[in-house]
Amino acid sequence: MKEALLYRKLKNNKVRCYLCSHQCLINLGKRGICGVRENRRGKLYTLVYGKVIAFGVDPIEKKPLFHFLPGSLAYSLATVGCNFRCQNCQNWQISQAPRLSKRIQGFKFSPSEIVEETLKNRCQSIAYTYTEPTIFLEYALDIMKIAKKKGLKNVWVSNGFMSSKALELISPYLDAINIDLKSFKDKTYQKYFGGRLEPVLKNLKEIKEKGIWLEVTTLIIPGVNDQEEEIRQIALFIKKELGRETPWHISKFSPEISWQMQSYSPTPKETIQKAREIGLEIGLKYVYSGNLWDDLGENTYCPKCGELNIERKGYIIRRFDKQGKCWKCGEDLDLILE
Repeated sequence: MKEALLYRKLKNNKVRCYLCSHQCLINLGKRGICGVRENRRGKLYTLVYGKVIAFGVDPIEKKPLFHFLPGSLAYSLATVGCNFRCQNCQNWQISQAPRLSKRIQGFKFSPSEIVEETLKNRCQSIAYTYTEPTIFLEYALDIMKIAKKKGLKNVWVSNGFMSSKALELISPYLDAINIDLKSFKDKTYQKYFGGRLEPVLKNLKEIKEKGIWLEVTTLIIPGVNDQEEEIRQIALFIKKELGRETPWHISKFSPEISWQMQSYSPTPKETIQKAREIGLEIGLKYVYSGNLWDDLGENTYCPKCGELNIERKGYIIRRFDKQGKCWKCGEDLDLILE
């Protein structure tokens, strides 16, 4: 347990949390929406510092990050808790655990031990993933500072709902981030995910402005966010506000692994392929289809001449590019290689 960084003490032993865009008002003895920040004696504490619930070595492509250190390994970790309540969550057993049971589980790892494990496993980066890293910011930040000194990269996989104060704290140490842009409708965010759209859009633009490598993911769920008009709006936003070079991952939804959406239909392959076509037609340089293992939409093609430069089959990667440029025409492929 450690005192939280971003909060303000109020009258009557209440506190206001400024970690994410919920900005929870937390009464004495209560927790915030994330379930891992508690008001004790008028002070806000993080209950998950140093308590890792999931960890392991992953391909960086699993995050998914396709243009950041392609073919490398990332040491991945998470604590319990989340500031969203996504009905489609596939890691709900750990993300929603504090809400469902009030228990804070995890294995004890110091920040330096995480960095040591990363180096031991010959990983080039540390990925803060599986659950929302914003909710364990104090822990992540301490790891990130040590990692930076050791020459490691820091990667977040996030819902993008962090506060501007949180983003300012992590940005000097954050090298890349993949953010879920779950919908382009605020009502959908509120109904299915427990968040709001505007803070996510604001953070996406701010992250891009800060020069942090950004990739965007949208999970297409039938009946929720699969309308062509909405898909087109997302693509246009990425092009206009984030830049054509920002990779967009469009993923298939699988109901059987979701938290509360088992009765929904899986996303048809044709819907994913059509969404990818829309993104490319609008002018995005890199649009990828996710969770379609027999599809060619995970490959990286040159945006100028169309030649295959990175082939992906699952997590088997074959690179044909020449130091980040197209092997055939020399076009820059917007790859971060170091």
